[in-house]
Amino acid sequence: MSDPINASLQSALTELEIQRKEVSGVRIKSYSFIAAGIGLAIIGFLFPGLLIAAAIGGLALLITGIVFLSKATDKFNSYRHEFKQRIIAAALKTIDQSLELEYHSGLSEQAFINSRLFAQQPDRYSSQDQIYGSAGKTRFSFSEVHAEYKTVTQTKNGRQEHWHTILKGIVFCADFNKNFHGLTLIKPKDIGSALGAWITDKIPLFSTSGKELVKLENPDFDKTFVTWSSDQVEARYILTPAMMEKLCELDSRCRYTISASFTDSCMYIAFPLDKDYFEPPVFKSLLDQTTLNEDISLIRFMYNIIHQLDLNTRIWGKE
Repeated sequence: MSDPINASLQSALTELEIQRKEVSGVRIKSYSFIAAGIGLAIIGFLFPGLLIAAAIGGLALLITGIVFLSKATDKFNSYRHEFKQRIIAAALKTIDQSLELEYHSGLSEQAFINSRLFAQQPDRYSSQDQIYGSAGKTRFSFSEVHAEYKTVTQTKNGRQEHWHTILKGIVFCADFNKNFHGLTLIKPKDIGSALGAWITDKIPLFSTSGKELVKLENPDFDKTFVTWSSDQVEARYILTPAMMEKLCELDSRCRYTISASFTDSCMYIAFPLDKDYFEPPVFKSLLDQTTLNEDISLIRFMYNIIHQLDLNTRIWGKE
């Protein structure tokens, strides 16, 4: 169900719709001038007699288009700032007064590495739109993350770089109220991980990085995830039957299988996503609240993870 938009947000959306129209208008002008300039250049090549005139006219149009594009960028940055501060930040307060947005910053690259969610370290990393606060007694945060690694191949034409996605989505982090002695890692059970788990089970010497396969007695959980841990006892304390059931329920609400890790005193969950959230539309009206409702629904979904996983129930105290 869509989250209701209150009167103050509706008023702000109406005001920002004027800015959006300005941004879209200038962008359309810039694209039109650039397209016309390229069109004239093509005509000049097709008709050599018109080459000089077409070159001069095309260059003038291209320069005009670039000037308009620069103006459009400045206007969009201002519009985007207003959208984040007046709409997204205000929408957070309708869910919980403790929630804050820092849209210029996100999960640090070192924190992403320390989460141990992925074995591959990023060669290119960006993160933004960090939202943080408390749900009951539990502090949490989540950020949009795009992490990639690079491979290089040698071809007869030289070296070619290839970029591969580690994660494009959201990383959620919550205080688990326990200083873990080891690392417990939950990964999607694809063909590769299932084969690795089978080899480790049959030939324990193949256990990697000090982590061992954890066998858990939950068929649904075992069907979806492979669990590794450097501390078998601790892993079983964390992954109680209730926690495994709740993680399965959480995963069932996502399009792609989640990953999770328990390290230091935090729980991390990675959610692969297909789209960027918390960005203002340019060529679609702000008064069509579909996009904003999706943003608010995502925030509420992340906020409710604390309750869904029952993280406010303090089983342990921090040591």
